[in-house]
Amino acid sequence: MPIKQYRPVTPTSRFKSTTAFTQLTTDEPHKPLLVPKHRTAGRNNRGVITVRHRGGGHKRFIRIIDFKRDKLGVPGVVETIEYDPNRSSFIALIKYMDGERRYILATVNMKVGQKIMAGPGADIADGNCLPLANIPLGTMVHNIELREKKGGQIARSAGAYAEVVAKENKMVQIKFPSTEIRIVREACMATIGQVSNSDHINTSIGSAGRKRRMGIRPTVRGVAMNPVDHPMGGGEGRSSGGGHPVSPWGQKAKGLKTRNAKKPSSKYIVRRRVKKK
Repeated sequence: MPIKQYRPVTPTSRFKSTTAFTQLTTDEPHKPLLVPKHRTAGRNNRGVITVRHRGGGHKRFIRIIDFKRDKLGVPGVVETIEYDPNRSSFIALIKYMDGERRYILATVNMKVGQKIMAGPGADIADGNCLPLANIPLGTMVHNIELREKKGGQIARSAGAYAEVVAKENKMVQIKFPSTEIRIVREACMATIGQVSNSDHINTSIGSAGRKRRMGIRPTVRGVAMNPVDHPMGGGEGRSSGGGHPVSPWGQKAKGLKTRNAKKPSSKYIVRRRVKKK
């Protein structure tokens, strides 16, 4: 999908770029599948900030997405492809033969009128959902389950995908663009194709105001603070302190491995991702 550039009539529009949204077919969501989103501004149930730099932003409705794809054997048709303010990818409204409508993640090549099916007997076609055991090697998939009937948890953002590379002992190896290889049970479901809006990564925010409308507040550098507020604060004049970059709580901020070595799911990771140089 192309990237939309703007005429540089203002300093903001000189650098701002957005997705062209040519794949979208409507700007009106299906109201029965909307739920109000209550803003927490990064605070927990005690009112303590647990996620910094959150607050404000435009009001939103949550779209109820069918990540489980548990309507097996019932054919459906793509009615619309819509924008979702809560995720980077687009979503598709599916109308099934029994009259029920559900939202799913739209794929790159999805079009209105396309037929959709979920279940072991579904064809290997974009948007169809099958158990990994029924998906041929080399197929591009997304919305992959880690546990049966829990719903897709992997490869759900814009442009995301994984490749089925091997099958053995009722387990399936899937490879990600990061070169990481992970083992998943063959009974887990996955959807064929790549997630839509793959050019999302190439867009430029361009202005502080656009960031604020997304609900993200400004971030102050640690070196610009006082010593009482941050380990890297203080100093006569501009000083970086000379130490390793750390978080406000003293944890190293660049390259420190934080994953627990004894995490049970580590045995399902065949190869770790390779950091790009």
